[in-house]
Amino acid sequence: MPKKGGKRAEMGKEMQAQCKRAKVEAACSPSVMSFENPDSLFRSLISPIKQEVFFREYWEQKPLLVQRNDPLLAAYYQSLFQLSDLKELCSQGLCYGRDINICRCVNGKKKVLNKEGKVNYVQLKKDFDQKKATIQFHQPQRFKEELWKIQEKLECYFGSLVGSNVYITPQGSQGLPPHYDDVEVFILQLEGEKHWRLYKPTVHLAREYNVESEDRIGNPTHEFILKPGDLLYFPRGTIHQADTPLGISCSTHVTISTYQNNSWGDFLLDAIPGLVFDTAKEDVALRTSIPRQLLMQVDIADSTKKLSSLLRRLADRLENTRELRSSDMKKDFIMNRLPPCLGCDSDLLTPGGKLPKIDSRIRLQFRDHAIITVEPDQENSVSIMKLGVGARGYNRRETHMMGTDDTASEEGTSQETHGLRFPLSYLDALKQIWSSSSVYVKELTLTSDEEKENLALSLWTECLIEVI
Repeated sequence: MPKKGGKRAEMGKEMQAQCKRAKVEAACSPSVMSFENPDSLFRSLISPIKQEVFFREYWEQKPLLVQRNDPLLAAYYQSLFQLSDLKELCSQGLCYGRDINICRCVNGKKKVLNKEGKVNYVQLKKDFDQKKATIQFHQPQRFKEELWKIQEKLECYFGSLVGSNVYITPQGSQGLPPHYDDVEVFILQLEGEKHWRLYKPTVHLAREYNVESEDRIGNPTHEFILKPGDLLYFPRGTIHQADTPLGISCSTHVTISTYQNNSWGDFLLDAIPGLVFDTAKEDVALRTSIPRQLLMQVDIADSTKKLSSLLRRLADRLENTRELRSSDMKKDFIMNRLPPCLGCDSDLLTPGGKLPKIDSRIRLQFRDHAIITVEPDQENSVSIMKLGVGARGYNRRETHMMGTDDTASEEGTSQETHGLRFPLSYLDALKQIWSSSSVYVKELTLTSDEEKENLALSLWTECLIEVI
């Protein structure tokens, strides 16, 4: 159990001031989430805090607590996931480890109490009631449509994968020891109450998960109780722990997380190979040989001056570059993100409107689910990549954030099926379609009417555009 410090009333004064401001402004805030577009969804998620305030003062900098005291929002949050949902979900063949973990924090360490194989609800409830174990449910958006809708919009908003976990903890218990994560975290309190303590990071904007000992983290910087309808945000690296107070039957919250491996460092690792690939074709300095036996040396101090010079040449080229050839980040995002939540089976979608002709006016469908990419290993070609919105759906909600989908390879679905490849000369026309609200086929920046019609037909067949 957590220690009860005497300074609790003095803790988190800054957060309490934020909460006071949030409550004052709550009267004009929406009581439920807005799904009109990704921007409105995020606005409603952090309401009444304004987006510009959030990104200027909190994002990657410090925690934000919004205590709403709004019955309508509390009721909506409860619909996202409840303890009572588990009985029906267990009948669908959930497995320990893959779908559910049972754990407790014992002497500052996480103790996993998983059984083998499929989850039996009676046993699960027994462990919950008698062993005071926390139920951790992985990626509930695979089963709960409201979470699917929220996370799909957030993936569009951030341009990054968004995962989630539900934590259900009985009274007087704690599931996880103090730790920090490598993701930006949004906590939505669904049922009951949760006592939270946050601590100063030992690693700012951490790149990996790590457990911290009680004697290392010091006193909390913030301490508070989350109630249904409340929201908590904190940056990656923020040390935290939480328990369900005595007298509360249980606590249920969902942790929504994003921006894993999505830093400038990750982007440089992704983009530099393509930049080197392009520059070496034009700059002979990058094509000259490395010194003899360089690969056999431990100390390369004599070559660092030359390397620095080559990096400066790359930087000079970068300043005049319009496109960077992406290696993995774009592909990983488009291949693994959620398909759009359309309220129907995306496999049944048909091309939009009539067959496109030279005089047709077209527009991109599902703009937030299409990416134009030029890859280093595909010389002189450009791809427009998509997911799960064409005549054949590829991304599957059921496997979102669950690792490699082996069934895709078994069915012969390769990465290539996610995109259409065109000659690099089509890049400007594709960007024209992507950036315009609508455009006439005859206005596409291609040399012949045949190319224009063929491009439109290819995109239309895959439901990427509609004729209006």
